[in-house]
Amino acid sequence: MTAMWETGFEQAMNDRINNDKDRFTATELAALRSDLLQGGMIDSYEAAELLQVFLMGRGYGVSPKAALDAAGRVEMAGCALPVLQYELENLALVM
Repeated sequence: MTAMWETGFEQAMNDRINNDKDRFTATELAALRSDLLQGGMIDSYEAAELLQVFLMGRGYGVSPKAALDAAGRVEMAGCALPVLQYELENLALVM
C-alpha cells in the first residue's frame, strides 16, 4: 500500500514539475534550494521563514504554521527540487 502511495505521490509531483502553469522558475527554485542548503536547514523555523520570505517577495501570502510544516517535509526529503516546488505551490496563497 505504501509503495503505491509513494508512486502516486511521485507521479503527482512529476506532473506538477512538467506543468506549464508552474508558479516558480527552475532558477528561482534552485536559488532557494541553495539558500536552504547553505544554511544547513538546521533550524526548521529559519527554513520556514525563508520559505515565507520567498513567497511574500513574489506577492503570495503564506501561513506561518503551514510554512513550518512544509519546511519539515522539505528537510526530510533532503531539499529535493520536486518536493520544494510541490510544497511552495501548496503554500502560496493568492493575495
